[in-house]
Amino acid sequence: MPYIQVKDVEMFYEKMGLGEAVIFLHSGYSRGILAFASQILDFQRTYTCYFPDFRGHGRTRCNSLEWSTPQLADDIVEFMDRLNISKAHLIGYSLGANVGLYIAVKNPDRVSTLTTIGTGGFCDPSGADEFEPEWLVQNGQQDIINQMIERHEEAHKGNWQEFLRQSAKDWRLYPQLSEDQLRSIRCPSLFISGEHDQFAGEERLKRLNSLVKGSRYLVVPGGSHRPHMLRESPVFVNDSILEFLASNPIP
Repeated sequence: MPYIQVKDVEMFYEKMGLGEAVIFLHSGYSRGILAFASQILDFQRTYTCYFPDFRGHGRTRCNSLEWSTPQLADDIVEFMDRLNISKAHLIGYSLGANVGLYIAVKNPDRVSTLTTIGTGGFCDPSGADEFEPEWLVQNGQQDIINQMIERHEEAHKGNWQEFLRQSAKDWRLYPQLSEDQLRSIRCPSLFISGEHDQFAGEERLKRLNSLVKGSRYLVVPGGSHRPHMLRESPVFVNDSILEFLASNPIP
């Protein structure tokens, strides 16, 4: 369970497996290994899997509590530099999916393949208000508050309110990639959504697919925003991604 210095951040990450590098990019209210618990065993058999905690999240440490999606993307590129990973497969979920899009746009030479889960590629602020700390307190959502305190205490230093404000702020602002920027993505790309994902869904994936040349999309029947997780369809999602990666090895 190592730390590595990335700019002004002590980034926590976990690593397992052998083979080509796969970097898993977690969602906004989660941590690296927690967001992809159902992927670990299947992927580590064939790939070297990295599960970093983003700036402002999990066990990663920084004096500043501020962060943004573009900043997280820059951090991951620096993370790759520090670990001598010249090119990797990126698998991102929700916030992490948007981080992956930014890396594919701004650092295309570092991305062998891009897999996104739970993003339509464009900003959608709906729902962010319900994760503001005041809303959670007023509506008796103590379980969510307790989760945020426990999961991210090292990152937010006990200031869970600021963690939630930063998350809601980023949710409302990003991604801010234009259609032309998305069209510039040239790596093999697979876009995944649950059938009932209110933030992605088939129509949004079709739009993203139409912009990214040669990309594919997959809608998971009956799935929600987290179709890759336990109690949903992790085997189906894992097999689909593994097939995609195997057909697009790192050159």
